[in-house]
Amino acid sequence: MAKPKRKYVCMRILVIEDDPEVQSYIAKGMKEAGHGVDTADNGKDGLFLATTEDYDALIVDRMLPELDGLTIIKTIRGAGNATPAIILSALGEVDDRVKGLRSGGDDYLTKPFAFAELLARVEILGRRKNDNLQNGDTKLYAGDLELDLLSRKVIRDGKTIDLQSREFQLLEYMMQNKGQVITRTMLLEHVWDYHFDPQTNVIDVHISRLRSKVDKGFDKAIIRTVRGAGYIIED
Repeated sequence: MAKPKRKYVCMRILVIEDDPEVQSYIAKGMKEAGHGVDTADNGKDGLFLATTEDYDALIVDRMLPELDGLTIIKTIRGAGNATPAIILSALGEVDDRVKGLRSGGDDYLTKPFAFAELLARVEILGRRKNDNLQNGDTKLYAGDLELDLLSRKVIRDGKTIDLQSREFQLLEYMMQNKGQVITRTMLLEHVWDYHFDPQTNVIDVHISRLRSKVDKGFDKAIIRTVRGAGYIIED
């Protein structure tokens, strides 16, 4: 039986995991799925690879020798590196997940995990960008706001706006759905990949930060709150 065609391209993935069995398990599975994989078994080497090589996604264990996973992600985000990063951790409480996401992680998966779920999450991150590029939609617009999917730059009225990875994802999703009311549930599912409400103010915090960068100092607000419903971006 012929295998179904994939909707994503081969990705180059960096796995930073100090447990040799877990690292081998992930790397083997990703390679069998058609992706290229590099590995590191400590935070120092992982950070070096993440900042000197070009990857489509990072899989980062939270607890690592020499340098922990959250510090790695914070460091590369501070340097302007927006490569999607999935955090792996045995710490699964809501506060732990929120802390990981606020550090700049794009997703958070608790150990033990099913490889199929990890693979799906990695490929979702890659497919979102690839689908946009295949459709030719490399730039999104809302009024005088421009978002470039290739360079990952955001410009408003000629001014470059620096966004963290999660802020960029949030703005990208909202601009892709310009003119529509976007609910909290939609944001949780499509930006955070949560299919439950973590009962935190993580969305409010990120929306507030995004507004402070996108709307502050301009005559008109791009992001508008629809009371009792969600948010909307309009021209």
